[in-house]
Amino acid sequence: MPVSHDPAYAEHLATNRYFDRTFDSDAVKVLPGEYFVSETDMVLVTVLGSCVSACIRDRKLGVGGMNHFMLPDTGTKDDTFSPSARYGAYAMEVLINHLLKSGARRERLEAKIFGGGRVMASLAGSDVGKRNVAFVREYLQNERIPVVAEDLLDVYPRKVYYFPKDGRVMLKKMMHTRNNTVIEREREYADRLTAEPVSGDIELFG
Repeated sequence: MPVSHDPAYAEHLATNRYFDRTFDSDAVKVLPGEYFVSETDMVLVTVLGSCVSACIRDRKLGVGGMNHFMLPDTGTKDDTFSPSARYGAYAMEVLINHLLKSGARRERLEAKIFGGGRVMASLAGSDVGKRNVAFVREYLQNERIPVVAEDLLDVYPRKVYYFPKDGRVMLKKMMHTRNNTVIEREREYADRLTAEPVSGDIELFG
């Protein structure tokens, strides 16, 4: 069965494909709770507020992907090792498994991580962005996947363009615009996480 047709993967696979005229390239927009893996020369795009994206690729094969996730808010100061971390672990495992099943090798993986801004006023007290950052750093360290670039925390939304084939990233901090769309998307995503249990555990492949 092709990876993208496996229900565990297809449920969260980004489907918003378009042609990006700026880069003259096929593109996929990755929304909160989604991920995408590409083996071709294209661009993966996301906008981050409190959420985090991990961009992971096999540096030799040129296959790579991006996820976009958030830990659910439990009102505690540190959820890095709490049950809520299962949501982040699930998002990371789905991405890494898809990469490995697409031919990537674990020892050749490298990561670039972005997001975790303090942009959601309703969640400011719990500092969910900071917890997301702590989680993704800890997860990648435990999996021995080196982080070769990052842009994290701060108070601004970010737009990230990731080119998995060569690992390039172009990032824009949205300092001068009030982006209600990203905040509303993340608020809806946070509400969904609270209402629905994580889909399940995925055992790491390879």
